[in-house]
Amino acid sequence: MQDYRTLKLLDVFEKLFRRFGIDYKIMRRILQVKLTMDGRRVPTIFSQNAKKKEKDTNNQYIKSLWIYVLFGLFMIPFILMGENYLFQTSLFYGIFTFFIMTSMISDFSSVLLDIRDRNILFPKPVDKRTISMTKIIHILIYLSFLTIALAGIPMIVGLIKHGFLFFLTTVLSIILIDLFIVVLTALIYLFILRYFDGEKLKDIINYVQIILSLGIMVGYQLLVRSFEFIDLSISLEPQWWQVFIFPMWYGAMMEVIMNGNAHLFHLLFTLLGILMPLLSIWIYIKLNPAFEQNLQKLSYHGKAKEKRSGKLGRFLLQIICRSDEERAFFRFASTMMKNERDFKLKVYPSLGFSAVIPLIFIMNGFNTDFNQLSTSNSFLTVYFSLIIIPTILVLLKFSGKYKGAWIYRVAPIKQLKPMFSGTIKAFIFNLYLPVYMFLSVIFLALFGLRILPDLVIVFLNACTFAVICFMILKKSIPFSESFDEYNQNSNIAIFIGLMLFVALFAGLHYATTLFSYGIYLYLVVAILYLGTLWKLAFTITWEKIDG
Repeated sequence: MQDYRTLKLLDVFEKLFRRFGIDYKIMRRILQVKLTMDGRRVPTIFSQNAKKKEKDTNNQYIKSLWIYVLFGLFMIPFILMGENYLFQTSLFYGIFTFFIMTSMISDFSSVLLDIRDRNILFPKPVDKRTISMTKIIHILIYLSFLTIALAGIPMIVGLIKHGFLFFLTTVLSIILIDLFIVVLTALIYLFILRYFDGEKLKDIINYVQIILSLGIMVGYQLLVRSFEFIDLSISLEPQWWQVFIFPMWYGAMMEVIMNGNAHLFHLLFTLLGILMPLLSIWIYIKLNPAFEQNLQKLSYHGKAKEKRSGKLGRFLLQIICRSDEERAFFRFASTMMKNERDFKLKVYPSLGFSAVIPLIFIMNGFNTDFNQLSTSNSFLTVYFSLIIIPTILVLLKFSGKYKGAWIYRVAPIKQLKPMFSGTIKAFIFNLYLPVYMFLSVIFLALFGLRILPDLVIVFLNACTFAVICFMILKKSIPFSESFDEYNQNSNIAIFIGLMLFVALFAGLHYATTLFSYGIYLYLVVAILYLGTLWKLAFTITWEKIDG
């Protein structure tokens, strides 16, 4: 087997691993095997854009990092903007944490929670602590490539602009952040594994990943709002809750080192930035036997609970779907959306973002009194919730149980229209409508009942936008393809074009608010073009199906 350069670099820290009770030689050999196997297969966690037929995984992984290099370029202004290091580096580390933790949640959790090694390694005389540390190092190797791609160019710019001390402090901070993110994620899963098991545990892990994704976005907003701009200068009012925004720990560290600002606030955060990652690693090493033992719970599948719909649910279904075939596909699609874990893990964070983004725009757009907000047209920011619709419609064709799609061909399906219309309706009522209702309640509280007709129009436009997206995107049988074939970047140009429809809807909506009774005229028009498009969109034949 090949002796990888990353393993040779890891040899420098051999004594450190031994001090923590890790059998370094065995860990190194396991890592060598894992890295070799990574080169023979193309797992999703290492490259979403790679295809199964391609063998050179490492090259594909490196090629896929260009998008993170691009994101890194957008962080350069925070390095160049001045010498208020607490402010600018806190923002820099906040953005860096957002990308790293998002990647950790979406890509590397499957490695951390992998139980396939148990059958091979556990019967052997291998210490459980060594196996657990191998998983962490395996993740960190690939996370290091991601880190270099994301922060490499900004760090070089910082070296040129602020000197070697700034560069060295940034490198140390980024290493500590990476370690803290990996171990923090592992400890969260350890806590969940301790108290739950089987199918319920898998669902909880799913939801924790989703909550973490949303928490990152909300945390970034809190980070920005920790600072106030006064006469083009930046001030910080220390608050107790800022202790939990760990990118500020490293901003404070930079402030102490570069500006010599040794206030108690800065020293406390600097101390937290150094001690917390080290403490979390020590805790994880101590608890890793329990972690590995509780991982066995993931192999228990349990029994699925049968849920019967009540009379109200059946009555609503009769109204939503007109034919028996459409109702059958509505139930089927609803069941898949609720029970398909891979689907939920990819879709639910996006739904959360679509719920948070309109609120963030309102928060950032209005720092004045409430009366000015309530009389404005800022409720139109609810249209930002529509941007997730094309992404989810693309994901509707993927499933972890795609091999069962043969049933579509052998079933006595006379027309494809009920299949597609039922699936789209299931998406709207099971996924988009809860998000929209959540936003509607908040917007009604902020703007009053005067916007109720506007909210009805937005929902009608959302349904119309879903139909337009269906008409433009490639047609595929719902839940009939593997997630391994999902290429997130292949439809970017189409998505950008579809966003023009959202802008058009919002622009027309704003224009109607300028005239008396214009909003009610727009309501009638919205109903008419939704009904017309719905009749035309689903006349699909098998020949038009993609693949």
